[in-house]
Amino acid sequence: MSGSAAWCTRGILNLDKPAGITSRQAVNQLQARCGKARVGHAGTLDPLATGVLLMGIGQGTRLISDLQRLPKTYQATFLLGHSSETEDIEGEVVRHPAAREPGRNELEAAAQQFVGRIAQRPPRFSALKVSGRRAYDLARAGQTFELSERWVDVYRIKLLRYEYPELELEIDCGSGTYVRSLGRDLASACGTHAVMSQLRRLAIGPFEVGHAVAWDALIDQRFDLSFAVQPIELAVAGRPREILSEPDLIRVQQGQAVAIETQSDASSLFAFDASGRLRAEIGQRPTGLWHPLRVFPLTESAAAKSTDTASRNHAT
Repeated sequence: MSGSAAWCTRGILNLDKPAGITSRQAVNQLQARCGKARVGHAGTLDPLATGVLLMGIGQGTRLISDLQRLPKTYQATFLLGHSSETEDIEGEVVRHPAAREPGRNELEAAAQQFVGRIAQRPPRFSALKVSGRRAYDLARAGQTFELSERWVDVYRIKLLRYEYPELELEIDCGSGTYVRSLGRDLASACGTHAVMSQLRRLAIGPFEVGHAVAWDALIDQRFDLSFAVQPIELAVAGRPREILSEPDLIRVQQGQAVAIETQSDASSLFAFDASGRLRAEIGQRPTGLWHPLRVFPLTESAAAKSTDTASRNHAT
């Protein structure tokens, strides 16, 4: 597949990642289909996990941070009465025969303690950095360190199935939430332990696993991925936006500030054209003019030039 194909310049691919495949391997496979076009993923899924893995292509890579901020839905299975250093079955699992067996009602009640904005201690085996090094590298080296609690958002926890020791939950949460740590803390609140045995990401914002591309299709050179690539506009669904005239859009993409009328009180807006295509993100200056923050040219060939111009304009 040629890197000059239209779908390689401006899109988002929703992949149903299988177990045993790393997020980096998925990016590499898509990169092989896109030639020189840029590719990046929006939120790592561990090899154990399956489900929605979003990958930006071409202009879509500029929206990686926006995709990462979208709410997520997970289906997770935990083994109660078990523990491991990694908080999942990837580590050495220890069974605790004397662990208590909480009741379903107790688990459902305890789960509500973790709905809302909560302080969560990330797992030691995580990609977070400690003094410039990944936490999992320090943990594997047996070094002593502490990870500070972080505020995360959990919108909903639903108990799907409970047959001790297996507990299956569906979780809606915000960016940065560690599902395995949520299971750890829920079990602790019920006086026991837990390790995560399965994790499936069902959705990221409007991107659902039911509409995701299978791994076999990604690696099959005969499969036309153009039918599967989603528009980049989905990445900013629900965000403040404004439709600009084509002359204003051209000025913005050349790095120039423009005067617009808007009813929004947001400090930044996503600028669309009359055809509903995302063309730029603009921010308001104290003068009242709006200047480019990010630009999304309709052709990849114009991207570098537009970005350089916008960057120089923003720096001044």
